[in-house]
Amino acid sequence: MTSDAVPGTREPFDPTDVTWTPVSSRLIGARLTVTGIVLGPVLVLLVLLAVLVGAAWLWVFPAAVVLLVGWILWLVPRQVRALAYAERADDLLVRRGIMFRSLVVVPYGRMQYVDVNAGPIARKFQIASVQLHTASSATSASIEGLPPHEAARLRDRMASRGEARLAGL
Repeated sequence: MTSDAVPGTREPFDPTDVTWTPVSSRLIGARLTVTGIVLGPVLVLLVLLAVLVGAAWLWVFPAAVVLLVGWILWLVPRQVRALAYAERADDLLVRRGIMFRSLVVVPYGRMQYVDVNAGPIARKFQIASVQLHTASSATSASIEGLPPHEAARLRDRMASRGEARLAGL
């Protein structure tokens, strides 16, 4: 530990006094489904184009899409495993990222409202997202991939903690 280190902190993205709650692994399936919906038709069209035109060099484009899908299949599970949140007494922490890491700290007293969202794909995978909106328009935090009951619990808890902190101002 160096002399300028803050007690209770190993590094900026991993405070020692925090218990992280990971998001649901079902988020992996949801994200990969979206990838299939977007890139599947592109791949089919590129293969049809290469077959109909008959030029061998056109197969470079379907191959590039297949490589992109392979990279996404490798990357998405790692990204989802890196997503976590933690509730502390005065704030909520949201951590994400592998190469480009991010830690968002949202003080309960700054929260204005909390949204819970679930589109058709998220509902199919039984997950939801919680969006926290703060007094600053530039600052907000979202937590994707929560089971619906956990999203509702977190929404209610954040809203009540935010009201309690605002009442104390």
